[in-house]
Amino acid sequence: MGRLEGKVAFISGGARGQGRSHALRLAEEGADIITFDLCAQLESVEYPMSTPEDLAETVRLVEGLDRRIVARQADVRDRAAVQSVLDAGLAEFGRVDIVCANAGIMPITGEQAKADLAWHEAIGVMLTGVYFTLEAAIPAMIEGGRGGSIVITSSTAGLKGLMKSVDSMTPGSVGYTAAKHGVVGMMRAYANALGSHGIRCNTVHPTGVNSPMVVNEAFGRYVEEHPDTADAMQNILPVPMIECYDISNAIVFLSSEEGRYITGVALPVDAGMTAR
Repeated sequence: MGRLEGKVAFISGGARGQGRSHALRLAEEGADIITFDLCAQLESVEYPMSTPEDLAETVRLVEGLDRRIVARQADVRDRAAVQSVLDAGLAEFGRVDIVCANAGIMPITGEQAKADLAWHEAIGVMLTGVYFTLEAAIPAMIEGGRGGSIVITSSTAGLKGLMKSVDSMTPGSVGYTAAKHGVVGMMRAYANALGSHGIRCNTVHPTGVNSPMVVNEAFGRYVEEHPDTADAMQNILPVPMIECYDISNAIVFLSSEEGRYITGVALPVDAGMTAR
């Protein structure tokens, strides 16, 4: 029996990358999945974003693990759309126990990062979108009376400032940093408010992860153009980046009985990067 047998997880940004990894890893441990993704391009993002075909592949892979999944296209910035996805999952499964507020973008490269829209899309997806994701699920978690686990994906950029020059301080990069710091405050507020219901809330803070958001031509060029920022992103352990499942394993731990007394914690999964 898996560590999450009989539980249901609500995951934003599940079409590929970390979100897909979380869906698969939680499914391996016995959870059924409710997930959604935009599956379209945002103007502030230079690299190719996920597609409907990516989301369909997540569905195929979860079902291949003999778990059930409800997956929809939805914009995390649209509160009604997020609620509709959660409601569809509740209609299918009758419960929600785990929330992974994972949806994220990297609007820091190219000319589009210098437009004010990059700030708004960063905050919209990674701060407002986290709020909408949590608010959709929390009433059902409280009503279920079984407690639960909320894990918000922040970043090492949510624990320290990584931009080391004025040139790198664009609306997109500052918006990214602000959002990733902002969800830490949100996590602490929800951890306090939900503790009496047995609902725990934590953040995870990855270093660079081997995912399409980082492993692309645009980000590779950005690192070359901003060597001071690239140096600030170096890890202590001798790895250039970690894998999606390293974050997924942390989420499984935090959401299982093994993490039952962990709440209000900002957990780096960063190969030591924030200790440099």
